[in-house]
Parts: sequence; structure tokens; C-alpha cells
Amino acid sequence: MKLEEYKQIQKTINEFQGLSKDCSKMLITKYNSVHPNTLYSILSQEIQFRTQRTHHKVFETEKDYYEEYLDAAKKGEPLGIIIRMAVELNTCPALLARKVLEIFLDKMPNKCDKLSISKMMKDTTLISNKDLAYEIYLCVLYDDQYGAISNAISSSVGEEYEFKLERLLNERNIPYYNEDYLRTKGYDKTPDCKLEIPIAVNGFVINWIESKARFGSPIIHKKYIKEQFLSYWNRFGPGLVIYWFGFLDNIIQTSENRFIVMDHFPTNIIYMDPNSIK
Repeated sequence: MKLEEYKQIQKTINEFQGLSKDCSKMLITKYNSVHPNTLYSILSQEIQFRTQRTHHKVFETEKDYYEEYLDAAKKGEPLGIIIRMAVELNTCPALLARKVLEIFLDKMPNKCDKLSISKMMKDTTLISNKDLAYEIYLCVLYDDQYGAISNAISSSVGEEYEFKLERLLNERNIPYYNEDYLRTKGYDKTPDCKLEIPIAVNGFVINWIESKARFGSPIIHKKYIKEQFLSYWNRFGPGLVIYWFGFLDNIIQTSENRFIVMDHFPTNIIYMDPNSIK
């Protein structure tokens, strides 16, 4: 993706006032030439960055969001109070709901630990105040960027594309070890697939392949290089990174010789000929 288009999508996201699920629908309509998965991935990253920037301002304060919720409820405001509060604060509804729940529980005689709070966020029937429980349930239900639903989506999509990678390798009779097998051998940081026999893609030797079911932005790519890709290169040599939902053009460095980046499984593959080894 070109930088100009990426910046325009970012600008559209940052100017949108409302829930992330509504923003994603708007993006798909406005940028119909961009794959929906790419738009959703960019949206997720922008909300994550925004939350990191504003977290201290919204949550590391003495403001009593539970009392604010109670005041609105006493005034007879319709259901979805905490959701509307989150929209005004430009933050994730489930994240604000957790803060409200923490304040509510902190007022109770018996204090709850973080694990108990997390259980209540997943099962709101555990919350003693049923009206608050339903408000928090709505926040979790309508938030596709933070909380249980977001985690489930992310995990499911990640596994889907790992399975896709393994299927494509099997279809092309490329032998490999997957991440689970490598971990049984004691490797702490492992790529999704370590090839038993290297292949060449566009003249570049590939020893491992990493599947990323997301958009490759500069910040994300730099983070992965530091935390993952360099470790793979040190252990196994050069490899291939696949950002299935695309990537920003400027993350490609012509001088990079540790891995190559693509947005699809390669088609121009050269296989090693065992007979050439004497």
C-alpha cells in the first residue's frame, strides 16, 4: 500500500466518532478498492495506538466513572450508558466497562483481585448488580477491539492463516516443522514453519516462514523485527514473512538480507535438487 493512501485511511479513522464496528463498516464503503481485512487490521492498529496514547488521561485519574454511570441511570437514560460514555471519551467500551467495574467492586466490603474481575468481564452474571452487569455485557458485546470478543477474533484469524500456510506447503510438497514441533525441541522463539529443505523465492533462500494475519505497518514491522524475526534469522538463517492483509510499501528495505516480505504465498519457487549435491 502506498503511504498516501495509508495516511488517508488513518485520518478517516481518527476523525470518526463512534463505535469501532461502525467505523469498519464506513471504511469498507469509502475505500471499496481495499480489501476489508486490510481495513479492519489498520483500524485495529490505530485503536490500539490511540488507547496507548490516551490510557493515562482516561484511566489513570481519580474520576469516578461508576458514579457518572449511576447519575445517568438515575436520570433515566436508556441502556448503553457506558457505551455512550466510551464514545465521548474516544476509548474502547469494554475497557471503560472494566474500569467502571473496578470502581464498583472497590466500594464493596470484600475486595476482588484482577483475576476475579477478568472472570466477571467474561461472565457478567457473576456481577452482583444486575443493571450494571447488563451494561457491561453490552460493552463487551459491542466492542470488537478490546476484550473477549476481540481476543477470540484475533486468535481465530491467526490460526486460520497458519493453517492456510501449512496447507499451501503441503500442496507443494514442501516438508516443514511447525511451531508446536519446534517447541518440543526446546526452542523458545520459533517461526510458524521451519522448512526441512530450503527453497528459493525470487533468488532469495528461505529457511523459515512466518505468517502474520494483519497489516504490516512500520511500527508493527519494527516491533516484530526486534522481538521475533532477528531471533529466527540468528537460529535458522534467512526467511520469509507473509503479511496476509498487506503492508506499507516503505517497510521494504532493499538492503535487507535477513528476510523478505510478501502479502501472499510465493509462486516463483525454486526447489533444491538433491542430485546437484556431490
